[in-house]
Amino acid sequence: MSIPTLTPSLFYRADNLPTLILGPSLGTGSLALWGPAVPFLKDHFQLVAWDLPGHGESAPSTEEFSMSELAAAVMKMIDALGIDGVITAQNALYYAGVSIGGAIALQLANDFPGAFAGLSVICSAAKIGTPEGWAERAELVAKAGTPVVLTGSAERWFAPGFIEANPVPSTDLLHNLQDADRFSYAHACGALGGFDLREALPHLKDPIFAIAGAHDVVCPPTDAQFIADHAPNARAATIDTVAHLAPAEDPAATAALLIEFFNA
Repeated sequence: MSIPTLTPSLFYRADNLPTLILGPSLGTGSLALWGPAVPFLKDHFQLVAWDLPGHGESAPSTEEFSMSELAAAVMKMIDALGIDGVITAQNALYYAGVSIGGAIALQLANDFPGAFAGLSVICSAAKIGTPEGWAERAELVAKAGTPVVLTGSAERWFAPGFIEANPVPSTDLLHNLQDADRFSYAHACGALGGFDLREALPHLKDPIFAIAGAHDVVCPPTDAQFIADHAPNARAATIDTVAHLAPAEDPAATAALLIEFFNA
């Protein structure tokens, strides 16, 4: 187990605005996932995204990693951006992530309390799936590659009718999955298999906003409400138009909720 190296992408530079760190969903690159939301967010935040190992701009992982190690990698990336002057202490720092990136929001609140002025957990949960299910998927993808889960992901990721109405963004996201490094994808599955912060929620003091998609079968709205019910400074909301990839499916609605919550 080791802390992986993550490559950030600066989507929008603004030295006078708070910084919003954007986290990915498993199988997606940050640009395809969050790019549609940038026009709605850029007047309110400096935008920095990160990619999972072997996805988007990040190099593949060479060893397995845990969710705690992935959260530590996010903080290491932020520290490096601070040294480079991209992130400054005088501006507030926020975080929003989708699916595994949303689970990392909870891991960050648990492992690095107070590091962020607020965090958003989007289309995610305090526990996702089962260890057995993730182990099975990791083994399958490591052997056969990510195309083997392409059809199932297309069915889970998008609300009914989205692919037909939006062929370009949906195709971009599915190409991300097809191009992802199989072993890095398997490592991320292993990390999710060991992730369960349900009992830790009452101890998380940071402001947390859990956003669900009404059509999400992976992390349904009940998962977001569970976070709101058990973390002391948490609330939940549901976007009626989306399934599992809210920033790409309905970027305007997702951005509006984040702007309101972060008071930006």
